Amino acid sequence: MSASQNHPKQIENRLLASLPKEEQERLQPHLELIPLVEFKQFLYTPNEPIQYIYFPNSGVISLITIMQNGDAVEVATIGNEGMVGLPILGVNTIPGQALVQVPGEALRMKADVFQREVTPKSPLYKLLQRYTQALFNSIAQLAACNRLHSIEERFCRWVLMSQDRVGKNEFPLTQEFLGQMLGVRRASVSVVAAIIHKAGFIIYKRGKMTILDREGLQDVTCECYQMIKDEFESLLPDN
Repeated sequence: MSASQNHPKQIENRLLASLPKEEQERLQPHLELIPLVEFKQFLYTPNEPIQYIYFPNSGVISLITIMQNGDAVEVATIGNEGMVGLPILGVNTIPGQALVQVPGEALRMKADVFQREVTPKSPLYKLLQRYTQALFNSIAQLAACNRLHSIEERFCRWVLMSQDRVGKNEFPLTQEFLGQMLGVRRASVSVVAAIIHKAGFIIYKRGKMTILDREGLQDVTCECYQMIKDEFESLLPDN
């Protein structure tokens, strides 16, 4: 099915939605609405050509760095505030992985079409320059957070950020993924999840996270959650 045949009726990706209506209409025939239903579904693998650019409507995508010994750690998460495939602005590969962390759906565009349609003078190109800076700032903040803040604070920060992107109080989440996101072993994840669960803020069992007390999580998390949230909110005001 072609992109024009699978024409999306509504753009829920906030990056695209912030564009002028005429620019949205110009790009829509090149966008294809696809499901991201498979947990750990790979969008990109290391050093392989980027074939598509993704604008999530819902769900969460993880950017993963793989070490020489096979260990993996999450360096960024992207939801409906952003785009997956930024390197295409300069190169056509990425050194790490991009995979589905929380299922949802996305609008995708062929990489060659993106390079043809999104020129330096286009509104989306200019917006992506600002988005690149916001993403860079958030990655820098997360690097500092992972070094300076406790596992409990980081755990709460990640849960809050995921809820913001998913828009629901319940979403799938495995201990393996939590370990990658927090840079710790699964045993440490179990201990932290039990502490937060005992406090009455969440229920976490059988690979499913349920948020019971968002305000409680906000009281426990570090300042990084709000700083990162504000970074993207200033870039992407509600229409």
